[in-house]
This record gives sequence, structure tokens and C-alpha cells, in this order.
Amino acid sequence: MPANMSKVLPLLIAALLMAGFALLIWMPPRPAPPRAYADLGSAPDWTELDAYAGTMTRAEFEALLAGPFTLGDRWKEFFEISDAAVRTRTEDGWHELPLAPPGGESPPPRYWRPAAAMPPAPAGRPLEGVRIAIDPGHLGGSFAVMEERWYKLGAREPVTEGDMTLRVAKLLEPRLAALGAEVTLVRDAPGPVTARSAREFRKYARHRLRTGTPAEVRGFAERLFYRTAEIRERARLVNEEIRPDLVLCLHFNAEAWGDPRDPELLDRNHFHVLLNGSYTPGEIALHDERFEMLLKILQGIHAEEKALGTVVAAALAEESALPPYVYKAEASAQPVPGSPYLWTRNLLANRLYRCPVVFLEPYVMNDRIVFERIQAGDYEGTRPVAGKERKSIYREYADGVAEGLRAYYAANRTRPAAP
Repeated sequence: MPANMSKVLPLLIAALLMAGFALLIWMPPRPAPPRAYADLGSAPDWTELDAYAGTMTRAEFEALLAGPFTLGDRWKEFFEISDAAVRTRTEDGWHELPLAPPGGESPPPRYWRPAAAMPPAPAGRPLEGVRIAIDPGHLGGSFAVMEERWYKLGAREPVTEGDMTLRVAKLLEPRLAALGAEVTLVRDAPGPVTARSAREFRKYARHRLRTGTPAEVRGFAERLFYRTAEIRERARLVNEEIRPDLVLCLHFNAEAWGDPRDPELLDRNHFHVLLNGSYTPGEIALHDERFEMLLKILQGIHAEEKALGTVVAAALAEESALPPYVYKAEASAQPVPGSPYLWTRNLLANRLYRCPVVFLEPYVMNDRIVFERIQAGDYEGTRPVAGKERKSIYREYADGVAEGLRAYYAANRTRPAAP
């Protein structure tokens, strides 16, 4: 080796190492790999579907899959359907489920009972023996600010959705019990049901965000706590312990209010009810969401949700005089024929609860009149509020839901055969 090369070579090696190091520093981060499961989800046991062999015909299955349950036609990438069976793509292949010939369906296994399968009820108690879980949405209390379901206008009392839904639940519980129902509150106090905390999800949040700032990581970890881990724990309670015939998810609606400490009040009030469905192409691609959708389809949940939701929506609309909300065309929701108040949308709660779910979204919390009604609190009878004699907003909500359930079960429970 020439003498001058022996001096240059170390310099070249050092320059190359520095260039490589600089490249690592400035190289943009790799995008996160495609997800196989929803946040905090896990691999499903596809053999659970075997219990539904022969419970549905091809026509019934396709009508539900391509109708209320999906948006677009990307579902065709994950399903192969013949008269004899439906094949569903799994993590490592396909799962095949035999379908029934027309007229040859067997009853699907499920822990809940449709109204038509219940015995006649005694007079005045149409909900006799009906198991109802009331799920007051959100957390309220000291968690209201974190979960962004809170605003405050000047010196007036803060508006906190989680506390409001719990108040409705506690008014609704005795009304339904008086009609014969066996009622359980999924949450009976302010705060979470899960024992986990937001801090536990920081590592997962950093992995998912990749390039998030500390504030973004903290915010995502908080959402994983109050939106995801919390609902998954409520689903465990519903499916494994309460095992109801239906779940009532109580919520209040809202329009964008801007700064929660200086919110915008609107003249806009409306109401809608959500049923499970309208899975997006991205949601269909996740193995656990596709599996959970199949359980909803194969159990025949949509028909009962639609029938229940139609009657409950009509009763609450009559009680509240609220107009129906209409989603924008680009939203991940579809209207349900037969009621202007019903829409399908894939939410974590109405997907994970393995029974019919009536997900209620009445009243816009930052509507001017609704705000005054919230400030008026709960009271018996009527009072002049916002220029009109009105019931407490909480009692109006509870009365409308109770009347809807009374009317539905009174009309749909099995009647004795005529002599």
C-alpha cells in the first residue's frame, strides 16, 4: 500500500461512518406496519363460529353483510360465499362455516332472548323477566375534562356528559323495574369501570404514533384508557356477568363547541339512535373486527336492534319533540329504512356487546335551550325553562325510553295460542 494511502484510508473510513450516522439521524421514520387488530384487540378464536353452522341461509347472510353491515364492497376480499358455506379469511388461511338450505335453519346460540321468544307477560308488567343493562356513557366526575365531554360557560354549572347519563340511568332504572325488568347498571357511579389507568398505555401509544410529541402520546394514551380499555371492560361485564337481553347505551349529543372554557352555544337540537353496522373497508380488514361483525350477523342481532330501536326512537321523539339528525354523505354511517331516527355505525360498544344494543344520542348539549335545561337540573313535574313549561330534561329522557320499551315488549312478546 502506498504511504499516502495509509494516511488517507482512515480518513475515508471516518467520513463514511459519519455520513452513515448522519443518514440515520435525518432518515424519516418508517411508517407503522399495517395493523391486524383494533386498538387493544387480540386474535379471535375462529372456532367460536362453528356453533353457528346451519343457522343462516346464503340469502340471509349476504343481505346482511352487503346491506346494513358494510360500506362499499371491499368485504369481497375477505369472504367467499356459496350456497353451501361462507369462507372467511383469517390470519393464516380461511375459516369455513356451513350455511343452511332455505327453510332448514336451526336457532343460533346466544345468551339473549328476542321479545318474540319470551313468554306472555302478566298484565301491567310487559317487561317481566326482561334482562336490561343500562350503560351510562362516558365517565364524568373528575374524568370529565380528560375525556373532553365537558364545558363551562362563565359562572354557570359545568356541563359533564358522563354525570348526565348516570342521572338518566338512575331515573330509568326504577321505571323499568316497575314494568317487571331485571335491570343492571353497567356503571353506577362517576368514574371508570376498568381498573387500568391512562399511564399504562404510554408505551403502546408511542409505538402506534411513532413520531408523536410527548403531549400527543399522553393524549392518545388517555383516549386508549377512557374510550378503549373502558369499553372493553364494560363489554366483559356485559357478556360474561350481566348477559342481558339488551343494552341501553345512554348518551347526549353535541356539536363542536370550540374552547370548553369559552364554548359556542348554538340553536341546533336533534336526536338519533345507532345500531351496529356500516363497517368501513379499513375495519373489515382487521381480523377481530371482522370476527365481531360475524357474531353480530350470525346471532340475528340486527333484526331485534332495528325493531327495538324503531319503537324506542318513536317514543323518545314523541316525548322530546326532537327532529332526526342526518349524517353527512361522507360519514361512516347509513340510514336504516323505516325510521328517520335510526342509523347504523360501527362503535366499540355496539360491536363488542354480544346482544342487541340501542345506542341513544338525544339532545345537543351546547344547544341554547338544552344548556338552560341542564342548568335547571332535575325536578319533579314541570317548570318554566327557556320560555316554556318543561319537564326535567333527565326525566323526559327516561320517560321516553321507558315508554318505548313498554310499548315494544307489550306488542311483541309471545301470545298464547287462540282456543
